[in-house]
Amino acid sequence: MSELQLIKKKDRLLAILIKNNYCCEGVDFLTPNEFSQQLAYMHHPAGKMIDAHVHNLVHRNVAFTQEVLFIKKGKLRVDFYDDYKDYLESRILEAGDTILLTSGGHGFKVLEEVEMIEVKQGPYSGDMDKTRFEGITDEEVVIKNEE
Repeated sequence: MSELQLIKKKDRLLAILIKNNYCCEGVDFLTPNEFSQQLAYMHHPAGKMIDAHVHNLVHRNVAFTQEVLFIKKGKLRVDFYDDYKDYLESRILEAGDTILLTSGGHGFKVLEEVEMIEVKQGPYSGDMDKTRFEGITDEEVVIKNEE
């Protein structure tokens, strides 16, 4: 199974899945600069100094919410949909996995008790933030393990 998986519909990137066993040296930015949410993997040796810094005030226009999930415990199925709510495929996330949901739709089913952390742009706008729709049934699930 690939350690870094790109979930796509044609040329449209729906998600970046970083499996728990992904590893590289240094800093690996996994998202293009135009994304409103940036995702990087970092691996540094003991003793490495990262410069102290503050972040400058930079106004950004965020038109679309992207979210990152960090799976701490358990097992979660992610169902992927395109922008038209058509089901594409599903992936299984386990403890240590991270996913950036970049576009399209998604739904989830908890397969084993799960603890996860979600990071996305705020503030949350309630019902204005998302459009809910009827997802697939368990019988319709197509699990993919790789790109």
